[in-house]
Order: sequence, then structure tokens, then C-alpha cells
Amino acid sequence: MSKLQIPQTPASYPDAAFVDGAGKPVKLSDFKGQAVVLNLWATWCAPCVKEMPTLAALQTAEAAKGVKVVALSADSAGQTDKAKAFIAAHAPLTFYQDTKFAVPSAITPHIDGFPTTLLYDRQGRLRGLVQGDAVWDSPEAKAVAEKLAAL
Repeated sequence: MSKLQIPQTPASYPDAAFVDGAGKPVKLSDFKGQAVVLNLWATWCAPCVKEMPTLAALQTAEAAKGVKVVALSADSAGQTDKAKAFIAAHAPLTFYQDTKFAVPSAITPHIDGFPTTLLYDRQGRLRGLVQGDAVWDSPEAKAVAEKLAAL
């Protein structure tokens, strides 16, 4: 968690839509009431691929405490099947995709690349940001997720 940045002013969820595995529109506000660990990733991003098993482990460990890991693929529409298969291999994560980069473009503060993980509290306020890969199943990351769920 050495890359964890705490924003001075907590921004709200970006009001941008993406889709779930069935192609249904979803917004981050649909997860209000849960602490959201929003991970922006793509199959072409080696650090993203490397950290995904740890995000799956975090979801398994923290789901009962109200933490939802939203792994949002930025893969192109032509890579949807590849991205879906990748997430399917990392249960219990659910597939979400944003082929138009609507969410990354709407995020405040601006992000610099992938992977980027944003930490939102139960009210939808940004409480932390990690640019680059991290070990999400470490004791430190679990402590951050639990603190987030308590806010």
C-alpha cells in the first residue's frame, strides 16, 4: 500500500456508465451502500494481469464486510471475450467493461494509466487512489478495505 494516495477533497463517483457481462448498463452509484474498490484494468496490461488474483482474494476476504471489488475492463469491444474469460478465471470477480473509457475520462483526479484502483466509501466518496499495481490480499490492503467499509 506504499502507492496509496489520499485525496484532499473526496470526489464523488464519476457519473459515467459501463456494462456488465450481459451488456446491461451499470453506474458506480448502483453500488452505493458498499465500499467500492474500483480497479481499472485491461488484458494487454501486464501489471493489471499480475494483480488480478490478489483483487479476487480481497473480494473473497472482504465481501461479508460490505466491500465490492469492481474490476472494470478497458479492453476494446473486439477483446470482450478474452477479458470475460480472464475474469471468469478469477472468481468471485464479476465482469464489467468500459470500451469507451467513459469512467476513466470522468474520474477526478485525472489518472495516469493502468492499473489504477480507486477506493470509494459507502456514500460514494473517493477516499484513496493507487496508481500502478498493488498486492490487494496483503494484511495492509485488507485493513484499508475494512476501514473503507467502516466509513
